[in-house]
Amino acid sequence: MKNQLVTIFGGSGFVGRHTVRALARAGYRIKVATRYPNRAFFLRPLGSVGQIDFVKCDVSDAESVARALTGAHAAVNLTGILFQSGQTFEEVQADGAAHIAKAAADAGIAALVHVSAVGADAESDSDYAVTKAEGEAAVREAFPRAVILRPSIIFGPEDGFFNKFGQMARFFPALPLIGGGKTRFQPVFVGDVAQAILAGLSRQDGRSYELGGPATYSFKELLQLILRETGRNRALVPLPFGLAFLQAVFLQLLPKPLLTVDQVKLLKKDNVVSATAPGLADLGITPTSVEAVIPSYLWRYRAKGEYAQAQSRREIPAP
Repeated sequence: MKNQLVTIFGGSGFVGRHTVRALARAGYRIKVATRYPNRAFFLRPLGSVGQIDFVKCDVSDAESVARALTGAHAAVNLTGILFQSGQTFEEVQADGAAHIAKAAADAGIAALVHVSAVGADAESDSDYAVTKAEGEAAVREAFPRAVILRPSIIFGPEDGFFNKFGQMARFFPALPLIGGGKTRFQPVFVGDVAQAILAGLSRQDGRSYELGGPATYSFKELLQLILRETGRNRALVPLPFGLAFLQAVFLQLLPKPLLTVDQVKLLKKDNVVSATAPGLADLGITPTSVEAVIPSYLWRYRAKGEYAQAQSRREIPAP
């Protein structure tokens, strides 16, 4: 499929930029489908002249999706939202996935990779998790041979987890341990996710792969790691789920909330890959550790800048 056209829905986001880079290096031509093409032009230097193009598309509009797939040989769906503002989970993660899969099947697209999440669960009380599961079901029904990828939290230079708490550690005297900080995660490097997408385009085996890094961490351990890398001494204060829920009711009214009710619900369940599910190793990818990458970008939150030394583990006080 090299030198063939791939339409990437949601290609201007965090995972999108790394996916565009990986596919461009592999020789694909790329069409980035996004609601605001002018905000995605920063992707052009990732490929050669004319290799990366853009098209206006809203995945909640089936006709818009079909137009974005014109001339494409493959498609990648990266669309997703962490909170509802202007668009709903249902519109993006359920209906949008259904529109893409159906349009891809109708157009005779050769390959589809759908990126979901480890927490996808039709029985969850989280709207995010339910709509992710609905999106997966729609993809399986319309495009059975599609590869579905279910990553744990994704880290990398532009991520929304390590950067968020690194920024909070700059200004707040304490960081919250929601639910006591016991929820476990298996962070996966964004570069590994991009390589998994690349592998999925050629496999098309109808399997779902769960993507996680080489180690699991509790929420508390991740915050301690952030404090160590940023050189900040901050208290880690346990915040019971009930109190976190009440705070989220008000915080989610902000344009870009630090915490939503739906996110509190998600934190009640571990976000790690299943021991029996196929994963990165089955795609021929060796997972990258958190410790190997986050020093390259968390330095920006150190009080004395890039060349300040990260603190040793013993210098971070226990809560």
